Amino acid sequence: MKAALWGIGGAGLGVGLMYWTDPRSGRWRRSHLQGKAVHAAHEAGGAVGVVARDLSQRSRGVYFESLRKLHRAPVDDLVLEERVRSALGRVCSHPGAIRVTARDGMVRLEGPILVEELRRVLPRIGKVPGVHGVDNQLVPYAEGSAHPALQGGIMRSGESRLFFQEHWSPSERLFGALGGLTLTAWGLGRRGLSGTLAALGGVVLSTRALTNLGMRRLTGLGAGRRAITLHKDINVDAPVEEVFAFWKEMQNFPRFMTHVDEVIPGTEGRSHWKVRGPAGLHFEWDAVVTKFVPNKVLAWKSVEGTAVENLGVIHFEPTPRGGTRVDIRLSYNPPAGAIGHAFAKLLGADPKKQMDDDLLRFKSLLERGRATGREAKVTREELAPRRREARDTLTH
Repeated sequence: MKAALWGIGGAGLGVGLMYWTDPRSGRWRRSHLQGKAVHAAHEAGGAVGVVARDLSQRSRGVYFESLRKLHRAPVDDLVLEERVRSALGRVCSHPGAIRVTARDGMVRLEGPILVEELRRVLPRIGKVPGVHGVDNQLVPYAEGSAHPALQGGIMRSGESRLFFQEHWSPSERLFGALGGLTLTAWGLGRRGLSGTLAALGGVVLSTRALTNLGMRRLTGLGAGRRAITLHKDINVDAPVEEVFAFWKEMQNFPRFMTHVDEVIPGTEGRSHWKVRGPAGLHFEWDAVVTKFVPNKVLAWKSVEGTAVENLGVIHFEPTPRGGTRVDIRLSYNPPAGAIGHAFAKLLGADPKKQMDDDLLRFKSLLERGRATGREAKVTREELAPRRREARDTLTH
């Protein structure tokens, strides 16, 4: 057994030496590896500096907060009012509708408020440093439409506790990764259900810290269509009418998107997609156009209940030289969320690189009449009717 292991190790070492000392490509490979190592070292140095600054600032914050608690001093009324307004902005969707007055530590709140937010506002204001009491004169409303000051606004979920926030600070990510690795090592060293659960929990915690993605986006559960977002813009040497006319006919997508097998247009802005995924898997779904502004915006999303929820938004902008700037934002939720996305990359399916290659093919298709690396062709004569159709649309 030992001889076999030594033999396998020697063979692997020999293959590695041949790979790096190859007379034709070895020099480039070594240079490429050196460049990656230098880049990784710079990235690691920058990350260490960010974590160090974050730890320093948080330590100073804890120190001064401790001093404040030990030496309680009266707070000026104007300062207290600003503190209360700041706290309202974190737990209330319409903080401007609430009038705040403070006098000798007693805070008076007046104005309309939503019933569901009242239960969060009063306890939060009571925790503001310097507040000794709260005089509640708020008028609760069940719906925002019942009062003009409560219409619109953004619902606030309140302040999240440490490690329960959507995005972790550098210090939180450091301690989360260290804690996850420690928990994983401890779990692997034990046997039974407890060790397995501990190891899995450590892996999840480490992944959460390293990616800085919330659990919804990481697992895909409850993330909707926005677990993974890809953003890209490209300039095309073609009029905006021509570019928009090409994109709006979604059956053109397989001409330059290598992973799209077929897009079948339907009625009322609907279409049926057939897409090839990693490891030879195939997916199908229906999509519907959600926004259509000729020569400006085209947006679509998958219908509810599809295996791979997704959406796309494309903005078209003419350039001074007669070309078109195309801004593309695609979001999707693969099986298992960002974890599934990472496994897909390990299998060689990198959506970001795939998107870059597809857009280069699209650019070549519009500018030269041929998608680079694909058999599909399109000529200027084929695009002329679409240009005339787009112009007629603008005229009418």
